[in-house]
Amino acid sequence: MAYDEWLAERVRALLGALVDEGEATALSERKMFGGVGCMLGGRMCCGVLGDELIARVPPAAAARAACASHARPFDFTGCASAGWYYVAAEGVRTAAALRRWVALRVDVARQAPPRPAAGRGGRWVRAPRATRGP
Repeated sequence: MAYDEWLAERVRALLGALVDEGEATALSERKMFGGVGCMLGGRMCCGVLGDELIARVPPAAAARAACASHARPFDFTGCASAGWYYVAAEGVRTAAALRRWVALRVDVARQAPPRPAAGRGGRWVRAPRATRGP
């Protein structure tokens, strides 16, 4: 599935404006689930899938997000992911509306500790099994 390049560019520009100069190096992008995910400190803060924004909201704002007219639970696998929402294009049409959704997640990502560096090519690797005795 392709994603809306214009919305992705708006999100990139907004993230660049929202993060401090020291945090700019912690911004990255990753292609995922047929769209693009924007990472801050190794944690996904938002993304674009199709023509919709994907945003995570903190628990304190989850009830308000669930009631938003253009938001619906993120259920990419058929099972809703707690705290993650799709926001339809109508819900992020204006710069102010997009800023509300993205700024909320940037604040949460700032408070979380950075993810540890991944080993062996960025993939999680299982520790070898202990061998049985003689």
